[in-house]
Amino acid sequence: MAAPRFWPSYLLIGGPVLLLAVLGLALWLGWRAGLVPVVRGVLVAVCAVLAAGAVGVIVWAAGLPDYCQSGNERLVEEDGQCVGVSDGSFVFDQRLAAVSDRIARLNDQVTGGGTAYATIALMIPMTPDEDSEAERAQLLREVQGAYLAQYQANVVRKEDIPIRLVLANPGRDLDHGRQVADWLAEMARSPEDRLRVVFGFNLSVAANADTIGYLTREKHIPVVGGPITATGLANDAHGRYPGLVKVVPSNLDQANALRSYLGEDAAKTFLIQDRSSTDLYSESLRAAFGEVTRGSASDPQEYDPTQVTKNDFAMMVNNLCDSEATTIYFAGRPPALALLINALGDRGCKQRHFRVVTVSGASTIALEPDLDWGALTRGKGLTVEYATITHPDAWAAPKKAGDPEPPTTGGSPDALAALTDLLEANPPERIGPTDLSDGRTITMYDSALTAVTGIMKRGVAKGEVPTLSGIEETWRRLRGAHSVKGASGWICLDNNGTPYDKAVAIVRLVPSGGDSAGGHLDFQGIAWPTGKPLTAKRCADIRG
Repeated sequence: MAAPRFWPSYLLIGGPVLLLAVLGLALWLGWRAGLVPVVRGVLVAVCAVLAAGAVGVIVWAAGLPDYCQSGNERLVEEDGQCVGVSDGSFVFDQRLAAVSDRIARLNDQVTGGGTAYATIALMIPMTPDEDSEAERAQLLREVQGAYLAQYQANVVRKEDIPIRLVLANPGRDLDHGRQVADWLAEMARSPEDRLRVVFGFNLSVAANADTIGYLTREKHIPVVGGPITATGLANDAHGRYPGLVKVVPSNLDQANALRSYLGEDAAKTFLIQDRSSTDLYSESLRAAFGEVTRGSASDPQEYDPTQVTKNDFAMMVNNLCDSEATTIYFAGRPPALALLINALGDRGCKQRHFRVVTVSGASTIALEPDLDWGALTRGKGLTVEYATITHPDAWAAPKKAGDPEPPTTGGSPDALAALTDLLEANPPERIGPTDLSDGRTITMYDSALTAVTGIMKRGVAKGEVPTLSGIEETWRRLRGAHSVKGASGWICLDNNGTPYDKAVAIVRLVPSGGDSAGGHLDFQGIAWPTGKPLTAKRCADIRG
């Protein structure tokens, strides 16, 4: 991190307090010693001046930020949490202790290697709700994915430009995005840090959109999105987010992939949707599923995520039982999805079979503490499937005879195998418990891999690091032969930095049995937004 430019505030406050105490003692002793009035007057005056100065220092020092780590002026306490930038030497959440240590060690090797390096920053909320198992598990997996990409670049590939990884925390509620972005912009200008790409951004919400816009439009820093799927949270021909590229299919792409995979009659669909106007994920999914379910015999059922209860979903299910629908499209977040699944498990029309479908925002549904797994076994008339960004079985070789072979286009078993090799080289005792099934590790690995690719493919002279604008120009070349061979599949970018016809994995929520036995995700197949697999030629031609 940058060199310290301050004394710790406890010294700034403690020093004047000690001075006041000494002066007070001197004044009292002088008075008791019977000094002549003139001398006493001078002593009183001096003490008054020094006391005023000391009080001024105390007031000033009390207004200093509460720095979370000595020597790091880009890491401060806000709202009871530490926000800002760490090189791994500061641990945001105890779950991250092991992987943070590996990042810090690798960064020390990079900065002490004597070669010009580039810094990339993972920007996601890193102070989760301590009571939320889903949030803390998601955080760990995403940081692991970023570290594995750094390890791949520096240790396995030994790239010409070493990669330094820093962790940027905008706060639990993303309230400090611009503050952290300002620090990252300082690092981009710094000849010591040479920050070149910010990546991550794991929630499609307005606060992230604001920060991404601030970084790209005002700070001119290239950004690679992580699992942000809101259709409008992307660059466009008008330069909405110049320098932003994404590695995942949008909600609209996922909805189209689902439609082509399921092939159901729209008249048999039923839409339940979050009506929030501030959640970009739910907003864009409403629009996408609105198109897919056009022709449904029922109007969409809406709910307010801040007010909805299990009784609301029970009433929706009653209406569902009275409809002709067989497929329920759900546009909302996992907590509400869990309530819907629970209500369907207790439905009166148990003789009816229903299939609930949604998209990748459901990736943490298996971690929802209120999910009643028994709803998926009770009567065995309910299935839950969703399109997700990726799954470890999507491109893997068959595990047993009779399993389907992975597709021959749109992805590479070698790229996924490279990631699993990295996990073998970095076992849980080094980086914490790992799990690829929800796709979070894979997605953040691919996001970091794309950031590294943009840096490496710029083709600068040895010992140099590309410019910010140079990396932004490179984004336009990542297609055809130069598409990013991600562990989630080929990342083939169009001129706006949006992945074209990105493969989508279809998974099913499978219970282990019983009401609280938990379950897992079963890979079902792969679908493409255009309805046909991405080939090398179509990637080169983009719209070919």
